[in-house]
Amino acid sequence: MSAVTTLSQACWAAAVVKPKSNTAISHSQNPKPKSLALPFSANSSCGHFFSFNPKTTLKSSSSVRTFVAAVESDQISSSASADKEKPSRYYFVVANAKFMLDDEEHFQEQLCERLRYYGEKSKEQDFWLVIEPKFLDKFPNITKRLGRPAVALVSTNGPWITFMKLRLDRVLAESFEAESLKEALASNPTTIEFEKPQKWVAPYSKYESGWWGPFLPPRTKEESKA
Repeated sequence: MSAVTTLSQACWAAAVVKPKSNTAISHSQNPKPKSLALPFSANSSCGHFFSFNPKTTLKSSSSVRTFVAAVESDQISSSASADKEKPSRYYFVVANAKFMLDDEEHFQEQLCERLRYYGEKSKEQDFWLVIEPKFLDKFPNITKRLGRPAVALVSTNGPWITFMKLRLDRVLAESFEAESLKEALASNPTTIEFEKPQKWVAPYSKYESGWWGPFLPPRTKEESKA
């Protein structure tokens, strides 16, 4: 009876406890790597996330170019307006009219030669003679040393005026700013007359009075012809 009971218990244990299968052993020895979860399915293409739309890109690029062009246009307009509003600087040498127009004859030669050169090069005249200029009121230190009536050679070319200062020697030089050419060349009406010398010893004829007409400001030229 004891033998039968022991055998029965052994059979029951064998039925309850199952040995591990080969498959389970294989899995425990060589576990499969865990799969990596991707944000898109295996059937999805990369192009879905990195799509390229030529029309959108071209439209965006065109908008950028338009914006840049508009900014540059505004900058150019602002710069042009600033240059237009900015006063111009004028340079001058001045002396009494007798010295400038009657005694210093090579002064006339300098001006005539320069005017001829400008004509050959089709350059716009940028120098003028102003008789009794109004801008002298801004320079009391000059006017107190100046014989009257006075004549000024005015130009926008600073280096050339410096050259003329050295060339003429007995002149005073300065500069000023003006909003317009008309303002810079404004003058007080004055009649200039010089007596002819009783004796002329030079081998050439003396320049005729009025030779300075071509160098006067436009409005003054018309008045002198009238």
